[in-house]
Amino acid sequence: MRVLVTGAAGFIGFHVCRRLLADGDEVVGVDNLNDYYDPNLKKARLEALKKEPDARRFEFVKLDLKENAAVAELFERKFDAVCHLAAQPGVRYSLIDPHAYVQNNVSAFLNVLEGCRHHRVGHLVYASSSSVYGLNQSMPYRTCDNVDHPISLYAATKKSDELMAHTYSHLYGIPTTGLRFFTVYGPWGRPDMAPFLFTRAILEGKPIDIYNHGRMERDFTYVDDIVEGVVRVLRKPPEGCAAWDAKEPDPSCSPAPYRIYNIGRGEPIKLLDFIEALEDALGMEAQKNLMPIQPGDVERTWADTSDLEREFGYRPQTPLREGIKKFVDWYRAYYGV
Repeated sequence: MRVLVTGAAGFIGFHVCRRLLADGDEVVGVDNLNDYYDPNLKKARLEALKKEPDARRFEFVKLDLKENAAVAELFERKFDAVCHLAAQPGVRYSLIDPHAYVQNNVSAFLNVLEGCRHHRVGHLVYASSSSVYGLNQSMPYRTCDNVDHPISLYAATKKSDELMAHTYSHLYGIPTTGLRFFTVYGPWGRPDMAPFLFTRAILEGKPIDIYNHGRMERDFTYVDDIVEGVVRVLRKPPEGCAAWDAKEPDPSCSPAPYRIYNIGRGEPIKLLDFIEALEDALGMEAQKNLMPIQPGDVERTWADTSDLEREFGYRPQTPLREGIKKFVDWYRAYYGV
């Protein structure tokens, strides 16, 4: 296929591009290379893509998805599928710069939807987030659960994307699939996330901030498992659900070609156990600074992946300690520490 990947210089986007190239697809990668975190890491990911054996089938375009005319021109190039991974990430940063989230996660997504509409893209797969579950404490999180109570603007923008995607699936017949990612980690990860922050602090002999006094659980999911799910879904556009009941509507599907899936390992890990695995991989002990829970955070996440298993025969499998070791090995190699 000829696939447009937005956020190609980002953490997950980089890994998806690499996998699609290995599978024989032609990839056009888009990113604006902003400075939310170190742009040099984003550039290093792009350099790594250029060294892939199949790099001749990869083209990078620096572009800001908020620019209406530029996005419309991009879609003139025609794509079989779009994998939309570009976004303004981070729950806590949404308390600092809320406008960035509406601009990058809502306005930019509208431009992508319009591009898919006017050029009849065969399938749009886009990144949502486990954050949409918000105040919901019914565990594990199921895609049929109500997600009307987000507790961060980041989560609200991700739910907005799901609603906008459904509208375009309903009005224009565009097949869209939203993927709710659960705490992704692994090599080439984001510097603002816990594995990166904790590793750097431990190696530098500095204390790490542990929120909610360590009483946090996350469904940590290794990046290769996320990518496997993304690629399987990308190759199978959804169809309308004939059994959908308008009197008891399931929000994860529709009579329109629209679907929502969770992608997580399906196993909540205590934050202190995660830190212990990191300490073991590093061979060093962390200095722990216990802190209260932060606004916008939830205490626990846990993915029900039964829909993904039933329809794609797939469930993430990488054990935490195996994934942490791969991350630490990459980190030491990349930074020479």
